[in-house]
This record gives sequence, C-alpha cells and structure tokens, in this order.
Amino acid sequence: MRYTRRAVTAVMIFALVVNLAGNGEVSAPMQVRATSIRDRLDQAQQERNDLENKRDEIQEGIDDMKGKQNTLKGELNKLDTQLTRISDNLADLEEQISDKEKEISDTQTALNEARETEEKQYADMVQRVRKMYEHNDVNQLNAFIGAMFCEGSFSDMLNMADGYEKISEYQHLKLTEFQENRRLIEEHEASLQQENADLKNLKTTAEAEKNKVAGLISQTSKSITNYEGQITDAEQQAWEYEEEIRKKEEDIDYLRQELAKELALSKEAAEGEWRDISEITFAEGDRYLLANLIYCEAGAEPYEGKLAVGAVVINRVLSAKFPDSVVGVIYQNRQFSPVASGRLSLALANNRATLECYQAADEAMAGVTNVGNCVFFRTPIDGLTGINIGGHVFY
Repeated sequence: MRYTRRAVTAVMIFALVVNLAGNGEVSAPMQVRATSIRDRLDQAQQERNDLENKRDEIQEGIDDMKGKQNTLKGELNKLDTQLTRISDNLADLEEQISDKEKEISDTQTALNEARETEEKQYADMVQRVRKMYEHNDVNQLNAFIGAMFCEGSFSDMLNMADGYEKISEYQHLKLTEFQENRRLIEEHEASLQQENADLKNLKTTAEAEKNKVAGLISQTSKSITNYEGQITDAEQQAWEYEEEIRKKEEDIDYLRQELAKELALSKEAAEGEWRDISEITFAEGDRYLLANLIYCEAGAEPYEGKLAVGAVVINRVLSAKFPDSVVGVIYQNRQFSPVASGRLSLALANNRATLECYQAADEAMAGVTNVGNCVFFRTPIDGLTGINIGGHVFY
C-alpha cells in the first residue's frame, strides 16, 4: 500500500498535536499505563535498590565513625585519668619542693647559727689566751709564780696549771664539736639542695608530660567533635535516603497496582467482545504510523518481537476495551512511552521504520498475531508471566 506525501504529512501533524495535547495534561506522578510504564517498575525497583545500597553504605560509615568515636572516648577517659594522676603527682611534688625549701631554709638558718657559735667560741678562746698571755693578767700570773716558789704551795701551782690545761682542752673540744656540727649541717644542706634539684627535675618532667597529655586530650576532643559533626551529617543523609526510599516504595506500590490493573484489563479484554479483522477499515497513514511505532518499541528486536508489538496494537483495535482505530490506540493518553517521550514524533518526521518494521505492520494489520490476544507488553519483571519474545513479555 502506498501513501501520498500529503497523507503522511497529515498523520505526522495529527501525531504531533495529540502528543502535545497529551503532554499538556496534569497527572499524578508515575501515573503511566501500558508500555509507557513497562520500564518504570524495573527502574523504580533498581533506583530503590541503589538508594538502599547508598543508605547501607552510609549506615556502615556511621557505624564505623561511631566505633572510632567510642574508641576515642575510651582513650579520652584514659587520658583524663592519666592527666588527673599527673596533676596529683605535680601537686605532691610542689608540696614536697615547698617542704624541702622550708627544710633547706631552716637548715641554712641552723648553719648560720652554728657558724656564729663556732666563730664566737673561737673568739672567746682567743680572747682568754690573749688576756692571760698577751695582756699579762698580773693576778693570775703572780698567783701562778707564787705557787711555784712558796713552800707548801707547789701542789697549788700544779693544780692551777692543771686547771688552765683543762680549760684549754675544754675550749678546744667545744670548738672541735662546733666545727663538726657545722660540717654536718653543711653536708645536710648540700643533700637537701640535691634532693630539691631532683624534685624540680621531676616537676619539670611531670609538667612536660602534663602538657603532652593535655595536648592529646585537646586533639582527641576535637576528633570526637569532628566525628560528631560527620555522624550528624551522615545521619541526615541517611534519613534523606530513607525518605527517597519511602517515596520510591510508594512509586513501586503504585506501579504494581497499575500492573495489576493492566493484568485485570488484559483479562477483561480477553473475555470481552472482539471484532474480526475483516470489520476493521484502516485509515490512510495507519501503516506508516504503526511501522514507526514498531521501530521505536522493538527496532532492535528480532522480527518476532516486531510482529508481536504490531499485534498488540491491532489486538487493542479489535478489543472493545480500547479505542477502535490505530491512531486512537497509539495516541491513547499515556499508553506508549515513545509517544510521551517524543521519540515517535522524531521517527515519523524522518521515517525511521525499517523494511522489517513495515513487514511486521503489514502482517499485524492482516490479522497475523504471534501473541494471541495479548494487549500489553513490557520488559520482564518478577511475578509477571506471559509470552516472552526478545526483551519483552506479552500479556
């Protein structure tokens, strides 16, 4: 059958007007029927799965961050305990240093007193000798000489000489004692000074350790805070994915309901009234339109797939449940996805249909069908049974 350029142009203009009118209608989201939604359910399920995978990945990341955060909190507790111990140790060292410095001060005071006592004792002893020998203590000296030359007084002289010797020995003994006491105090002071220096070194080390631990605490606290922010952001993102998953589930439920409606409509169509192919009068341009729809829907399918798509269109024309013309079936609102997407308009404008597409259209319009009375087709999905040809299931 040949068509004039005018007839083809009329079909293209009609297709464009119907397509634009269909696109201008306001409808519920995802409210697409028949082949225009044949991929939507698969796509929605795949998108749902992708969202769940992303959500699970984020949740794993949250769990990992929480684990690291808990580990850091445990380390922070240990560092706090360590800092408390170091601070207590520092306080104890400072107290010991304070006590040691007081002890050193007391020792230095005692040392000064010992030195003064030693100097005074030495000065007293020198003063006595000087008085006796250098200043010629006449009374004591005469008494000593008289005792030497007077009868009966020699024993007194010896006693006097012995007294001087004892006095001298006692003073020398006391001086030696004071000197030894001063030496012991000096040694004790040196020991205290060393102990004080050791304590200060320990304090310096403890302060360095305290600063180090305080730095670690600050760094760990910042890391915990950073994880807190990251966890909050990740939880927000996970919640957003949950919302998207929920909406996608709603879309999937809706598509499943639409699929159930399609199956019910397919059953009703099969059980309803059907016209015979001989009762159909095809309009000029139907072949051109059907061939290009077959190209859009099954251009990459084997010939059996092309014929099956054409048979579905003609089955609808024959069924009382659908429009009674090829144009009416193809341009029924939101039924075939190439109509809604504009691909059919482009195919019609450039006559993309191949010879096989035209052959399939001719056979379908002659009443040939390889899918029985099927009035729907889509890509296979779980739970949908029918006649599988190429990449479609027909039902």
